[in-house]
Amino acid sequence: MNSSSLAQMPGYRIAEYQVILNPHEDLRNRIISLKKELSDKYGIPFYKSKPHITLVRFKVWEMMEEKLVNHLKLIAMGLPPMKIQLKNFGSFPSHTIFINIESKLAVQTITKELKEAKRLMRSVDNEPHFITDPFIPLAQKIPSIIYDKASLEYHHRHFTASFIAESMLLLKRREGDSAYQVAHHLEFMNLPVFVKQGDLF
Repeated sequence: MNSSSLAQMPGYRIAEYQVILNPHEDLRNRIISLKKELSDKYGIPFYKSKPHITLVRFKVWEMMEEKLVNHLKLIAMGLPPMKIQLKNFGSFPSHTIFINIESKLAVQTITKELKEAKRLMRSVDNEPHFITDPFIPLAQKIPSIIYDKASLEYHHRHFTASFIAESMLLLKRREGDSAYQVAHHLEFMNLPVFVKQGDLF
């Protein structure tokens, strides 16, 4: 049986996943307003995706999901809630404008723990992509002629906000789907290792 035949069978389909931190609703709405303002002012396409901080992206067989979720639950149970601070704007020449994550160390601590599950995030053709420099995008794929003017404005603008990350979300998108769906909610419980193992196994 070839790989294309396997891909049609339940469990053998490859799905795209992300693990993210999700700001509270009020902050998400503030960021959506900023995205819309940038879009309206500079004629940049407005993407309706909910603002979040991506920690890792990967593609794996759906049959791996249960084992992966169990491992992610174990990691999350050992993490404490963390305060995530956002401050001002940054950009990637010459295509992206984003909100800076000031408390990068807190986010990188979570990402480092997620690497414990790296072997479960691998598929034949894909390695997981861990985000080492976290940010929240406002606009991407900006035409270079617009980018220069917009990025100059946003480098001089100020923005501050914060939220308590009490959990992370596993998002999933099957082949053919246009949007990610929440697959699992993973609570941070700050539990010692022996308690985590007892609860999970």
